[in-house]
Amino acid sequence: MSTSVGPTPRTLRGHDTPERQGPRGRFSAYLALTKPRVIELLLITTAPVMFLAAEGVPNLWLVLFTLVGGALSAGSANAFNSYIDRDIDKDMSRTSSRPLVTGEISERQALVFAWTLGVGSVVLLWVTTHWLAALLSLAAILFYVFVYTLWLKRRSEQNIIWGGIAGCFPVLIGWAAVTGELSWEAWILFLVVFLWTPAHYWPLSMRYQDDYRGVGVPMLGVVRSAPEVGVQVILYAWATVVMSLILIPVGQMGPLYIAAAVGTGAWFIVESHRLFHRAVAGEADLRPMRVFHASISYLSLLFVSVGADPLVALIPGLPGY
Repeated sequence: MSTSVGPTPRTLRGHDTPERQGPRGRFSAYLALTKPRVIELLLITTAPVMFLAAEGVPNLWLVLFTLVGGALSAGSANAFNSYIDRDIDKDMSRTSSRPLVTGEISERQALVFAWTLGVGSVVLLWVTTHWLAALLSLAAILFYVFVYTLWLKRRSEQNIIWGGIAGCFPVLIGWAAVTGELSWEAWILFLVVFLWTPAHYWPLSMRYQDDYRGVGVPMLGVVRSAPEVGVQVILYAWATVVMSLILIPVGQMGPLYIAAAVGTGAWFIVESHRLFHRAVAGEADLRPMRVFHASISYLSLLFVSVGADPLVALIPGLPGY
């Protein structure tokens, strides 16, 4: 971790310098520090699980507080990550515009912000949902910061496999908030996200392998050949889909979920195989982002069906329910 004072604020192309930005610019900078697009994906796995846990419509206030608490938790972890990785973010094209790199937010401000979000998440979930959900939120933050960011990210090609566990916690948090316990269904969905994460992220590491290589981060797309990465993506995609199908008998899922799991899962697998075949053929343009975007759509649609299936089951007379 860098011990430098930090980058000197620079003029942003097409924008005022950081010192001249108003409240709206400052808000946008803090929001960017939380990586909101990552938070969106995490929340997509939280809300549907709560509907499945409730076998219908849970208390909507409970859903709201859980989502807000989960967003604060993820935002805290991402802010800590941005602070720790500020030394390499400035050298990567994908991250060079982050607030700590541009100087829009100081290192001290980022740390205070990260701590505030983290404490706020745990307190909010403890008071409004269940103590287990609050402890899981704390565990997610600590795991992402210490296990992934500080330990694995710059040391092991396995970083995203085990570090990705932090992104699985929202499933458990949502389930615990409703039931106060962790059932088999919650653990199965936890493993779905766990297995999905490498297949989702490794194509991104292929796309930005020069960035990662330049800063010495051993992502699989950097340390292994394209065909080797393609094989790993295929294996994890298949494992993800198989795990999603295990939920059918365990959670007594209906036709809606079955159709989504099979249909979107087949699409995810096909895109993974296409990436491998392009790599084996030695094509210059592997188009790894096709798998990356397909994986996001897959997970989103799968979890929407997780939440919708118990609602459809409440409609009397539907076949298969």
